[in-house]
Amino acid sequence: MQTATHSDVLSRFGYALSDPTRAEILLLLRDAPGYPSELADKIGVTRQIVSNHLACLRGCGLVVAEPEGRRSRYRLADARIGHALEDLIGLVLAVDPTCCPAADTDNCC
Repeated sequence: MQTATHSDVLSRFGYALSDPTRAEILLLLRDAPGYPSELADKIGVTRQIVSNHLACLRGCGLVVAEPEGRRSRYRLADARIGHALEDLIGLVLAVDPTCCPAADTDNCC
């Protein structure tokens, strides 16, 4: 296992949040651990999509899988991730839509 530096942690967290489905998964896991099928139903996407995003979030070190028989339950890797999400969603941002439209974050200033 590799330990990430401060800037690497922020980059991974930013990457995870840059996708709406991954962000929604993190927000759901902030409230309680969950199974991929339940997360898919709550978000309204396929189980395969959720599984792909969970693999990404695991790779970023943000979630962990806990095997339970033939299923795996996912939770945030650290409770502080939930606190960080809570702090972030509480922010009020003054956004210039010509610079960084919500649907086009790849071309953000």
